Amino acid sequence: MAEAGDSEKPHFHGHRARLRARFLESGGAGIPDYEILELILFGIFRNGDTKPLAKALIAACGGSLAGVLAAPPERLKNVPGCGEAVIAALKVTREAGLRMLKADATQRPALSNWQALLDYCRAVLQHEGIEQFRILFLDRKNQVIADEQQQRGTVDHTPVYPREVVKRALELNAAALILVHNHPSGDPTPSRADIEVTRQVCDAAATLGIAVHDHLIIGRKGHVSFREKGLLG
Repeated sequence: MAEAGDSEKPHFHGHRARLRARFLESGGAGIPDYEILELILFGIFRNGDTKPLAKALIAACGGSLAGVLAAPPERLKNVPGCGEAVIAALKVTREAGLRMLKADATQRPALSNWQALLDYCRAVLQHEGIEQFRILFLDRKNQVIADEQQQRGTVDHTPVYPREVVKRALELNAAALILVHNHPSGDPTPSRADIEVTRQVCDAAATLGIAVHDHLIIGRKGHVSFREKGLLG
């Protein structure tokens, strides 16, 4: 028989402790995205049910935790209950994850650590709503010496200037490049413009003895490697 007052307890009574315990026991395995997001939100809201906000955020950001973490603040603000403290916590969480992936991707020569490098590039760009062009600059041992955003464009175009790419490579004393950009449409298929600008960068770099190892296009549906497709020339 229930004790007096039990009926007055909210339905989420004890949920936080149970969820934390389940997470610690499993190491996160099998925990759905919305519950991982709840765990992040526990640090912002000391009391109350965070499940509705977690589910609302995921629904507004493409149905995944990754989409929530990568979403621009303007979109997050449109979700009722999502204020500056929540946005800051989400962005700090994403930045911590990116730094871990970047450390894994850059601690060994790029060509012998390709999957880690690809994982990092996908985490950075896969959910970006604006097209972004990045370059990984490598030394003579193919170690990453710099990872820089060169241009940020619109939803379907980023201006790329081969002369500026090569100029920056010379400033960094880079011996090789890996070009990376995203397609916000989700489809990573190279456009004619992508192929042409890659050829221009390769030609400009080659005149100065700088190699272009690959051009990666990142989309939500996967990625395309110019080297694998035979598009580097």
